[in-house]
Parts: sequence; C-alpha cells; structure tokens
Amino acid sequence: MKAGTLVAFEGLDGSGKTTQVAALERALRARGLEVVATKEPTDGPWGRRIRAMAAAGERPAPDEELCWFVEDRREHVRDVLAPALAAGRVVLCDRYFLSTVAYQGARGLDPVRLLRESEAEFPQPDLAILFELDPGAGLARVGRRGRAREPAFEEHAYLERVAAVFRSIDRPWLVRIDAGAGEAVVHARVLAAVERVLWPLAGR
Repeated sequence: MKAGTLVAFEGLDGSGKTTQVAALERALRARGLEVVATKEPTDGPWGRRIRAMAAAGERPAPDEELCWFVEDRREHVRDVLAPALAAGRVVLCDRYFLSTVAYQGARGLDPVRLLRESEAEFPQPDLAILFELDPGAGLARVGRRGRAREPAFEEHAYLERVAAVFRSIDRPWLVRIDAGAGEAVVHARVLAAVERVLWPLAGR
C-alpha cells in the first residue's frame, strides 16, 4: 500500500492544469508537506517522441500512439511516482491516465477498456481533478500564450470528442472544477478538494 498521496490534474489543452499544479505545490510546501510535481508526457525518451509527434502533427495509428503513452507512463511510475509515493510524499501529476482514456478514446479506441487497463496496471489517484472548459476557450488561451498550436492534439473538432469522453468518466476519486472561473477561484476550489483527501491539512 502506498504511503503517499497522488493527485492527478486532467483536462483539455488550455484548461490551466500547469498553472494550478504550481499554485498547489506552493500552497502545500508552505504547510510543510513534501511535494513532488511531475508531468506526462515526461522528459524521457517516450515523452520526447510524443512531443515531437505532437509538434509535427504526424500521428501514428491509434494503437501505436497508445503504446507510446503507456510506455512513457510505465517509466514514469517506476522512476518517479512509485518511489515518491513509497516515501510518503504528495505527488502532483500534470496529466495522468485519464488523459490517455480521453485523448486516445477520441481517436476511436474504447475508453472503457482504456480505463479498465489503466486502473489494473497503474497506481490509482487518491484524487483526480478534471478542469472543465469549452474547447474553443481552451484553444484561445493556448493562442494567447504566443505559441503555435500542436496540430496533433490542439484541433477544435478533436478536442470536442476528447471533452465528450472526459464527461463520460465517473469515478469516486474524480472531482470536476469549472476552469472558466478566475485563477484564484480555481485555486481555492482545488485546495478545498485536496484538503478533503489530504486530511492532515485541516489541522495546519
């Protein structure tokens, strides 16, 4: 049984996951907790392959693409997540297996199967926070960052399908937060959700 706590941040591109991971990391460290903030795809060989593909927009077949994400996650769990959880740390993961369920499910793979296989192989999050945002609003945020869209993933019709898969997921450890609220409001809601799971925070 893992000793630490795993919090996954999920949602569409532009929904604010990375910003909220950083804000939560600061808040938890200020309370004296040991925090590991990490992300998927990782900076490992599989993660670099995924990011190169995303930038180029030349996607492999859905099953092959799924294999890349699963191999990246296997290395991530082995090298980062499992050791941090065993050491009792709070792990904040910017994307985890629900993103695979949604993004690869939107390519025609079976989301139910993807979720079942992910839960069988990988550590289940104590909390997954799903930031809900209209795909158009997310892409507008991406544009305001001043970088080009990733043609493999950041396309409106595709993200509509991704959002539909996210809406279909129902798990007791999944909390949905409106990402359209202001950054401070979203952070407060994230912190409240984490406090309900990470009970020692209530007395600090």
